[in-house]
Amino acid sequence: MNKPAKKTPPEFANEAEERAFWETQDSTEYLDWSKARKVALPNLKPTTRAISLRLPLHLLESIKVAANARDVPYQSLIKVWLQEKLHSH
Repeated sequence: MNKPAKKTPPEFANEAEERAFWETQDSTEYLDWSKARKVALPNLKPTTRAISLRLPLHLLESIKVAANARDVPYQSLIKVWLQEKLHSH
């Protein structure tokens, strides 16, 4: 039994136009996912967003002391601690 030919995606003027197209289309009509392969993107950095976090001064100073003892920036130490806490549950 022959599989029907896959559709060819249109040309897009910009990324926003492409995003709008794929939000409404079934990709299986355009791609043969059985031929897909996993790829590693080792240099890809996760998207970050700055937040404002109010901490009591004594807590912030304690975090800075702990970070200094580990020779890491205190913001990095906070991120490590948050990640560890999330994965411990």
